[in-house]
Amino acid sequence: MSIFTPTNQIRLTNVAVVRMKRAGKRFEIACYKNKVVGWRSGVEKDLDEVLQTHSVFVNVSKGQVAKKEDLISAFGTDDQTEICKQILTKGEVQVSDKERQTQLEQMFRDIATIVADKCVNPETKRPYTVILIERAMKDIHYSVKINKSTKQQALEVIKQLKEKMKIERAHMRLRFILPLNEGKKLKEKLKPLIKVIESEDYGQQLEIVCLIDPGCFREIDELIKKETKGKGSLEVLNLKDVEEGDEKFE
Repeated sequence: MSIFTPTNQIRLTNVAVVRMKRAGKRFEIACYKNKVVGWRSGVEKDLDEVLQTHSVFVNVSKGQVAKKEDLISAFGTDDQTEICKQILTKGEVQVSDKERQTQLEQMFRDIATIVADKCVNPETKRPYTVILIERAMKDIHYSVKINKSTKQQALEVIKQLKEKMKIERAHMRLRFILPLNEGKKLKEKLKPLIKVIESEDYGQQLEIVCLIDPGCFREIDELIKKETKGKGSLEVLNLKDVEEGDEKFE
């Protein structure tokens, strides 16, 4: 028995659909799952690794391909690859409730992992476990934002957790080597950006070992380059000043 399949229909499976409305019509493209985010972040650069087909649809699930005249009316071209790129970059990814829930749970874990990696108990200098951070996030009823990066959200979580528990970003340990003449004046400008000065050595040059908040690193680096005209140097001794071992909630 033969089954008639209309020529304007394409059947696809395991699809992530990206949708865009233009000129009063709906257009969709069929992508491989988990590839859209990679394309938008720049990790994936091969379009063929992202698109299941270079066709533009009006309805992917029904396999209905968009008409040439509709594409020209909406996009000013019938170059389907170029239109696919536009939809891929600016369109809205369609996900099922189950997929969305899985994605939210994964992002929740990723945020907790970033927070645990970046933070310590300021009194003991010991890190918190990911499980404890997850529990704390649930206690403050943190709601994951699917369209915001996990790094941005981790910084938000740290701010919120500070109100409920002893937590702060682990300090970086730096060594500055500054020309003696500029060094003393520069030290005064650097002071507000330094948490703790651990040692100072006045020889032919001024050498300072200190702890800083990681958020101040770029400002300190730029200040030293500018004020010393490139003669000063900055060395990272430790990315995180922590004691080994896991901290427990009290």
